[in-house]
Amino acid sequence: MGVTRRRFRKGTAMTTTDARSTGSSRDEPASSADADTRTIVAPGSESRRTAWGFTALLVTLYVVNYADKAVLGIIAQPLMAELGMDNSQLGLVGSLFFLTFTIGGFFAGAINRWLSLRWAILILALCWAAAMLPLVAVAAFGVLVASRLFLGLAEGPSSALIHTAAYSWHPPAKRGLPGALIAGAASISKIAVAPILAVVTVSLGWRAALVTLAIAGVLWCVVWLATWREGPYIARAAGADATPAATEPAVPWRTIFLSRTFVGGVLLVMSVYALVTVVLTWLPSYFEVGLGYSRLQAGSMFAFPSIAGLVLMLLSSSIGDRLIGRGATSRVVRIVVPSIGVLVCGAILFALPSISAPAVAVAVVSIGYGFSSSVFPLLNAAVSEICPPRQTAGTLGVFMALMAIGGLVAPYATGMIVDAAATPAAGYASAFQILGLVAAVCAVAALLLANPERDKARIRGVVASA
Repeated sequence: MGVTRRRFRKGTAMTTTDARSTGSSRDEPASSADADTRTIVAPGSESRRTAWGFTALLVTLYVVNYADKAVLGIIAQPLMAELGMDNSQLGLVGSLFFLTFTIGGFFAGAINRWLSLRWAILILALCWAAAMLPLVAVAAFGVLVASRLFLGLAEGPSSALIHTAAYSWHPPAKRGLPGALIAGAASISKIAVAPILAVVTVSLGWRAALVTLAIAGVLWCVVWLATWREGPYIARAAGADATPAATEPAVPWRTIFLSRTFVGGVLLVMSVYALVTVVLTWLPSYFEVGLGYSRLQAGSMFAFPSIAGLVLMLLSSSIGDRLIGRGATSRVVRIVVPSIGVLVCGAILFALPSISAPAVAVAVVSIGYGFSSSVFPLLNAAVSEICPPRQTAGTLGVFMALMAIGGLVAPYATGMIVDAAATPAAGYASAFQILGLVAAVCAVAALLLANPERDKARIRGVVASA
C-alpha cells in the first residue's frame, strides 16, 4: 500500500497518495467524476473564512428559494382578481405546490449520488428561475397550477442538498448556527425581499415580481458556478484518498427512518411547516382582507413574523452550538428547547380568535411564529447527527419531504375555513388557532420520542456489526 501524506497550504490540507502505487500525479482529483472535490480539505484544517463564505452563498440561494414560494402570497389579490379565483382555489394552488415539493424531496439522496453538489444545485436553481416565467407569458389558472407544480418538484430536493452542502464545511457539533442561517433565509426573504416584491407588484404589476425573481436566480447561478467547492465533513471521494466519512459503512435506511428521533422530529417539523406554509400563502391576504391594511402595508408587514423568527432562531442555534461544545446534550439543545418554543407558540395562537384589535392580532401571529421557528435548524442538525455522514443528503431529503406534507394540507384547508367563516378575519384566526394546537400536540410527541444521543449510539452499533 502506498504511503499517504498530507500537504498543508494556506489553511487547507490536500491528501495525496504515493504515485509509485497509484500511478497518478499528486494533484489528481480524488474523484474524476466530481469537480467539487479536486481539493480534499482535511477536517479541522479548512479555512473558516471560506466555510462561512460558502455558507453565505447558500443562504443567499435559500433567500431566492423562499422568495419564489412567498411571491404567490404577495401577488395573491391582484392575481385572483385577474384570473377570477376564489380563496379555495388559491389555497389549492398552494397545496398542490407542496404535493410535488414532497415528491421531489424523496429524490435528494439519488440526485446527490448522480450529480455533484455543484451541478445538482445549479440545475435546480435554474429550474426555479424558469418556473417563474410561464405565467408571465400566459395568465391562466392552468398555467399557474402547472408552473407551481414544476416549481415544487424542483424545490423539493433543494433543501436537503443545500443543508448537505453547508454541513460539508461544518463539523456535526457546530451545525446549529449554519443551519439556523439557512432556515433563517425564509425570514430574511420576508424581511428584505417581500417588501421589495410588494413595491414592484403595486408599481409595475404582479408579472414584474415574477420576472425579478427569475433574474435573481440566474445571477446567483453565475456566482455559484464560478466559486463553489465541497467541504471536508461530508466527503464524496472514494478509494485510497477517501476520508473516514466517505468510507464509513452505510446502515439500512429503515434503521434511520424508524428511529424515535426521526419519527418524533418528523411529527414536529411537519406541524410547524404547516404553519409556515399558511403564512407564505395567506398572511398578506389576512393582513389586507382580514385586518383591513392596505396592499402595500400587508406586503411590508409580511416581514414582522420573520423578524421575530429570525432573532429567536439565531439566538437558540448559536447558543445551542456553544452549549453542546461545553458538554450539553443534543437532546436538551436540539429537542427540548425547540419543543418548548412550539408549546409557547400553540398557547399564543390559541388566543387569536378572541382578539379584535388588528395591531394586537399582527403581534400575536408574529410572536407565535417566532417561537416555533427554531424547530427547523435544530431538528435538521439533530437528524443529521444520527446518520452516517455519507447518508446525510438522503436522510435529510426524506425528513424534509415528510415535513412538507404539512404544507400539502394546510394552505387548502385554510382557504376552505376562510370561505366558510362569517368573516375573513374570523376564518384566518380560526385557522391559525388550529395550527397552533396541532403543533403543540406534536411538540409533546417529540419530547417523548426524540433522543439523538440514544439513536446515534444505536445506529453506530448497527454500523459496527455490519
